[in-house]
Amino acid sequence: MSAVDYLRDAAPGLARLQPYDPGLDAIAVRQRWGVEEVFELSGNESLWGPSPDVAAALAEATSRLPFYPDPSARALKTALAQLHGVSVDQIVVGNGSHELLVQIACTLAGAGQRVVAAEHGFAVFAIAGIQCGAELQQVPALPIDHGQARNADSTAMAAAADGARIVFVANPNNPTGGGWDAATLRGFLDQVPVDTLVVIDEAYAEYVQRTDWCSAVRLLPDYPNLLVTRTFSKAYGLASLRIGYALCSAEIAGLLERTRLTFNLNHYAQLAALAAIEDQDHLRRVVVETLAQRSRWAEQLSALGLRVFSSEGNFLLVDFERPAQPIFEALAAHGVLLRPVTGYGLPSCLRITIADDRALDALISALRAVLR
Repeated sequence: MSAVDYLRDAAPGLARLQPYDPGLDAIAVRQRWGVEEVFELSGNESLWGPSPDVAAALAEATSRLPFYPDPSARALKTALAQLHGVSVDQIVVGNGSHELLVQIACTLAGAGQRVVAAEHGFAVFAIAGIQCGAELQQVPALPIDHGQARNADSTAMAAAADGARIVFVANPNNPTGGGWDAATLRGFLDQVPVDTLVVIDEAYAEYVQRTDWCSAVRLLPDYPNLLVTRTFSKAYGLASLRIGYALCSAEIAGLLERTRLTFNLNHYAQLAALAAIEDQDHLRRVVVETLAQRSRWAEQLSALGLRVFSSEGNFLLVDFERPAQPIFEALAAHGVLLRPVTGYGLPSCLRITIADDRALDALISALRAVLR
């Protein structure tokens, strides 16, 4: 160990910062428990995969391996602008929305300022707030007896926003699954001072079918302090390529472009995302199948006597009403990998990614054995 204390003079907040924990993967489960087949239901990836057109796009991309990618991702940003009805200069691309959330905090906030996130909210919000050196305030979530239990309290979040630099909200929220309807979102934004930035993460927006929900992208013209982050890692099935993007005012986007890493979105990722956008039929099929499965999974899990929280995403949060870590490990030994959420303040819960019938059968069979 070095005699020099490198942490002492490092960036503010580093002493409080813990790396993001992605959880175990199938390789680790096989090595630890010796199981041959592992059902990975932990990462909220789309088990239906990307559009078949992506494979052709990736084959084409190999011809450009010796060359740098387009640093501005112009073709992709043009397609995204058309998809969302915004201008190209309102879009910033990132190596996943994780990178963008941290970039937003580190570019637009800093020491002596306050960053707000909800209890049980996406872990990267807290990481971003701490990493930029700001004071992190976590606002208590709605109580267990509320219809949106464990999700963000819009009234409390609006109160905390007064005097804050950035407020982070996930809509729908990971890992709890709930979300704000359009009226709640607008009511919240109306209460936030214009000099407080609001970041709405919509990683699971493609799965939302509620008629009373609206994407914050539609509200960008009305709220100049609003930023929205999206990803290709979920419904589009491109998690391994790490593609995210933010939509905001051209003024804020210009500031983020100053700190965006050059070539942060590689050529493979750009072409794959373009192909995925162009195949909206595949996206719709994935969403329809996921939602149909989600209903079946919720019904069968509830039949086991478990509390299943309502979800707008491609996952379910289940409360076992006892410490969930032993259940997680016992299920992993059966080849079923779920996601512990103790780090989110939910030690009695596990998060379950929706997949196909075969995975559901394996999950229910393993649960029956473990819960006995």
